Amino acid sequence: MSEKKTGVLGGFKAFLMRGNVIDLAVAVVIGAAFTNIVNSVVKGVINPVVGAFGTKDLDHYASCIKGPCARNAAGEVTKGVYIQWGSVLSAVLTFVITAAVVYFLMLLPMKRLQERQAARTPAETGPAKATELELLEQIRDALVEQRRGPDAESVPAQR
Repeated sequence: MSEKKTGVLGGFKAFLMRGNVIDLAVAVVIGAAFTNIVNSVVKGVINPVVGAFGTKDLDHYASCIKGPCARNAAGEVTKGVYIQWGSVLSAVLTFVITAAVVYFLMLLPMKRLQERQAARTPAETGPAKATELELLEQIRDALVEQRRGPDAESVPAQR
């Protein structure tokens, strides 16, 4: 006889031991590590390429919408209102690169692997499913049998 774990700790343990929670935790850890790689690529490769046409750091790309605008030596805004469109562009580039790497290096190969495994596995041949018409006929016959009752064996069924 197995005892069923009850209580808060037993429920918490059952929650943690489910496969999808552990898979999610692994995905978060790997995603965090992968984010560092992508951020490094964007800051070390993409930003300098884009910066070849202007400043080296995309975070310095901004437009003054209410001026006069001024910044101090550290690059902080002292006067005016800036739209920091360079940091938005950097975030978009990071997202696109991350999405492309996830798709082309993770999802696409996994999909191809699943398709190959599905092709190797023979298709399961089960009993043929009854058509809608056959199911309706079975329901009709069952209802006719209910109406007849147990002593109506001598009376023929009407159609």
